[in-house]
Amino acid sequence: HTHKLVELSEKEPPLDNGVVPWLGHALEFGRDAARFLTRMKDKHGDIFTVRVAGRYVTVLLDPCSYDAVIEDPLSLDFTRYAQILMDKIFSLRLPHSNPAAEKSMMIQHFNGKSLSSLSNTMYRHLQSLLFQQTQRACHNQTDWNTDRLFSFCYSLLFRAGYLSLFGGEQNNNRTDPTDVYEEYRKFDNLLTKMARSTLKREEKRTAQSVRRRLWELLAPAGLGEDSGSSPWLRRYRHLLQEEGVDEETQRRALLLQLWATQGNVGPAAFWLLGFLLTNPEAMRAVRKEFSSISEQGLAQCPLLDRLQHTPVFDSALEETLRLSAAPFITREVVQGKTLQMADGQEYQLRRGDRLCLFPFISPQMDPEVHQEPQNFKYDRFLNQDGSVKKDFFKRGRRLKYYTMPWGAGTNGCVGKHFAISSIRQFVYLVLSHLELELCDPDPQMPKVNANRYGFGVLQPEGDLTIRYKPRHSH
Repeated sequence: HTHKLVELSEKEPPLDNGVVPWLGHALEFGRDAARFLTRMKDKHGDIFTVRVAGRYVTVLLDPCSYDAVIEDPLSLDFTRYAQILMDKIFSLRLPHSNPAAEKSMMIQHFNGKSLSSLSNTMYRHLQSLLFQQTQRACHNQTDWNTDRLFSFCYSLLFRAGYLSLFGGEQNNNRTDPTDVYEEYRKFDNLLTKMARSTLKREEKRTAQSVRRRLWELLAPAGLGEDSGSSPWLRRYRHLLQEEGVDEETQRRALLLQLWATQGNVGPAAFWLLGFLLTNPEAMRAVRKEFSSISEQGLAQCPLLDRLQHTPVFDSALEETLRLSAAPFITREVVQGKTLQMADGQEYQLRRGDRLCLFPFISPQMDPEVHQEPQNFKYDRFLNQDGSVKKDFFKRGRRLKYYTMPWGAGTNGCVGKHFAISSIRQFVYLVLSHLELELCDPDPQMPKVNANRYGFGVLQPEGDLTIRYKPRHSH
């Protein structure tokens, strides 16, 4: 790549090396990727290459051109970059991993009847945990209990998700989900530094001990029919055993799956409830929809079936994720490729470079696609007649990708429907069973933790203080 510093081919994207040799833009990229990439977009346009810690990363920010990347698995490989992250964050190297078999197995377990059964289990655990928490917190049923919204959402959804997928029933001498949650939060707080190899010495020690503790806690999950784990996890563990993966590596793989299944749901529920609590009109609309579901009565069909049709809630969640889901979609260029943009321009991508899409900037926060993109509008994804709105445009072109919280193509999130169902059930239960309000009379949504851009759903810098007590009608 030395000649790349000297002269840039006309057909290659504009190159920005930064001023620090080798490091290039690594520090600014890590500190606040959204701000940095927006600045680069303003300077260079929809495609450019930046130097980041010795790597050349080409960034594409034109949603009309994303398919050229998403639908080319031959030149652009996902697994190499995923393997680098797995090694850095989870100390995990799967020797003979078979992604296709894993994926088809996940599709089977997170759709159809299996999804329905899993959602029923999740609802039962959410209901039970919420009831326990309310009983503990509100000694006499008229007292308000004060809490922080982020930890309230993350803790409840994580523990219910852990019990549904990994841990079986509560109180039967198995791992306490609260222990797993508390250790996981320590791990989660160091995750971005692990990925970027920027841990300080003391943090490295903490990361190692927390990982080891989580590996121990997860060790029994998925072993045998009586493990209490979900059929998916038992099958996943069996698949690893068939591939000859040793016990230690299996535990590390379980931590990867814990992160993949539980790392985003709680934070997403926090942003959604936060937006609803700070937008009274949105809260009224969602409450009204949920009330009509409750009032339909059990005779017609079970509650969880009725909870499948919630267009107002679905739009509010979609809008929440537009504002808070910020993953990178990253590929390694494994053979030279000519990238054809939607406007007809062509650019050469070099073998050995990395290619990155960041849908958070465009389409999600693009004012041409979404008017006033900084503002939460609960009905942004609804038409006037209440049907789902899918027509969004950029430069007069109807977009296939107008928000991308779940990724896309072959690497789209397989657990999407379970995640949506879990958040919907959680918000339904909270709003149905609790009087919930913000303590601050003039509340402001907290700012995001900017160094988490690129790692899924963002987390807040700070929190919202809430108070709650049981609703007397239940």
